[in-house]
Amino acid sequence: MNNINVLWVDDEIDLLKPHILFLENKNYSVTTCQSGTEALEEIDGNRFDIVFLDENMPGLTGLETLSGIKEKQANLPVIMITKSEEEHIMEEAIGSKIADYLIKPVNPNQILLSLKKNLDHSRLVSETTTSHYQQEFRKIAMDMSSINSYEGWAEMYQKLIYWEMELENIEDTGMIGILESQKSEANTQFCKFVEKNYRDWFNGADDAPIMSHTLLRERVIPELGEQPTLLVVIDNLRYDQWRAFEPILNNHYKKQKEEPYYSILPTATQYARNAIFSGLMPADMEKLHPDLWLNDTDDGGKNMHEAEFLRRQLKRLGQSHLKTDYHKITNVKGGKKLV
Repeated sequence: MNNINVLWVDDEIDLLKPHILFLENKNYSVTTCQSGTEALEEIDGNRFDIVFLDENMPGLTGLETLSGIKEKQANLPVIMITKSEEEHIMEEAIGSKIADYLIKPVNPNQILLSLKKNLDHSRLVSETTTSHYQQEFRKIAMDMSSINSYEGWAEMYQKLIYWEMELENIEDTGMIGILESQKSEANTQFCKFVEKNYRDWFNGADDAPIMSHTLLRERVIPELGEQPTLLVVIDNLRYDQWRAFEPILNNHYKKQKEEPYYSILPTATQYARNAIFSGLMPADMEKLHPDLWLNDTDDGGKNMHEAEFLRRQLKRLGQSHLKTDYHKITNVKGGKKLV
């Protein structure tokens, strides 16, 4: 382990000698001081990897010292140690971006765990993630060779995306290469599965998945009640991208369930997205709504009539009483336009 420099600030530092000796025996270098003023002077003259800071000290308090430390070195991890369990102190410390919060009396193992969590986190996560994926690799390969249902392939895709996101943040780039090989093999096998079953899904097969043209009918309409409903359709969004920004939405909406569906082919907007709003396959769109449908060779935008497709689908499903507001955000030259 590289030499880790710890600054420990406590007005009763002499009572912590056993803890300090424990860390020094673990090859940590510990500098001590007894006040916030001393701590700020130490930080000016030396490089530290982490700070243990007592919250209740005479002179500069722990929170005042914390503020001074962050002004000098914003990214220096600070672990607050306090006798107080008052909520407002915890909230102020957390709001000041402390790395951890420990309640006295602390034992040496708590100190060591906090150090490892804050300083050795990346290495430990990398090693553990690599080990877990290595264990999972063979199982994924075996499962892939035996999948024979659309549910199984949806689960496999979610599993591969999970590991892709886990391995993105580790130090062993070789594991990412192995995963890419598994994803490539999965793509090949999945294409064979779709090629074998796609026609049957439109011929009354009992095990047909929810697809673009049945999505609203099977999954959205049954959820509609008296309360207003917001339906958001995002084009060209991969599942890993959804997983990346899902935590942001979780601040505003609580997810109750997550269900995959299968796009019709081709997946281009003209076909698959129009199928969602119309509830029809492309040939039926052209036949039933020639005023709204454009072929590849026709001029004009191919998805300019989603609002009308949606209105007509709701009417066909006996839901014409529903009031709908349709808004579209699209990329245009010079910015974004809300239509």
